[in-house]
Amino acid sequence: MINKKIAVFHNFLDNIGGAELFTLKVAREFNADVYTTNIDAEKISKLGFADVLPRVFSIGKVPVLAPFRQQLAFWRFSRLNLGKKYDFYIIGGDWAMSGAARNHPNLWYAHSPLNELWEFKNYVKREMLVPWQRPIYEIWARFNRRLSRKYAKSVDIWACNSQNTRERIKRFYHQEAEVVYFPVDVEKYGYQPAENYWLAINRLAKNKRVELQLKAFAKMPAERLIIVGSYERGAKIFEDYKKYLEKIKPDNVEIISWADDATVKDLYSRAKGFIATALNEDFGLTPVEAMAAGKPVIAPDEGGYRETIIDGVTGRLIGDINEDKIVAAVGELEKNLSTYRLACEKRAQDFGAEIFYRKIKEKIAGKV
Repeated sequence: MINKKIAVFHNFLDNIGGAELFTLKVAREFNADVYTTNIDAEKISKLGFADVLPRVFSIGKVPVLAPFRQQLAFWRFSRLNLGKKYDFYIIGGDWAMSGAARNHPNLWYAHSPLNELWEFKNYVKREMLVPWQRPIYEIWARFNRRLSRKYAKSVDIWACNSQNTRERIKRFYHQEAEVVYFPVDVEKYGYQPAENYWLAINRLAKNKRVELQLKAFAKMPAERLIIVGSYERGAKIFEDYKKYLEKIKPDNVEIISWADDATVKDLYSRAKGFIATALNEDFGLTPVEAMAAGKPVIAPDEGGYRETIIDGVTGRLIGDINEDKIVAAVGELEKNLSTYRLACEKRAQDFGAEIFYRKIKEKIAGKV
């Protein structure tokens, strides 16, 4: 713990994923207050952060639907001015980066540097929007690109979760960010002998390419897959994608919409291995958690996965991933599942939380 008064900014805390876990972990480590918009107190408690919850404050609710959700959060944080109430500000949610404008000194820890505006803009237009929506989205993206670059000038310290994200920041914001890998509590994950299932943990969103998992396991009826994945309720694009997944889901795949921390760790410990399929993932927290539990990972040979998974040592990286290649990789790993354990556990140690906290504390000490 550092003897400074710290606040953490995060855009939303009602749909919990890796970035949200980051904010809650940092808040606990630094005894920090959290400022956000929407809050799901029950989920936060069940994930093991009931002690942090009394220090989580809403600056005003935002809609469920995109892009109104992002836009209003962006605006609310741009207006937030906490003056000299805190010694330091950590921005842990990317649509909260506008909070840098009025709150100093600050550090933006970028997970996905507003990918909807930059890296995934063309993907969103092509895959997630109908034709009449595309010109409107283009105008929205251009407007917010200018805004984000304006707010980026107020960022005092740049840090990010991977080399992949660092390159995006350099390309889009012309800034140099230091890579400080996501804090993973590797010692809290344990290994148990494999039972008859593989595991995937991802939001049910189109860029996670969950359909590849379902199609692959449809070709492997003797195998079983458990997917832990929530989705953004109320948004048609997410509702439609969930219905599509339900339509093509084979009987040997189970989808759990949400699970608490103890259940997730138990699922990791007893799985044969882990499946990840996200498109050009920024970092990819879940494969590191799987390796911490001694389980090999199958993932695309792209994005942040290249920085965490060692092909042939802690799992398989698949170029031009498709369902047939996933089937082949499952068959390959099945032959010697237990032989991956030690290499996976060793690799996960490179992403231990103590490394992250030490580096961030050094940055804070240099500014206050």
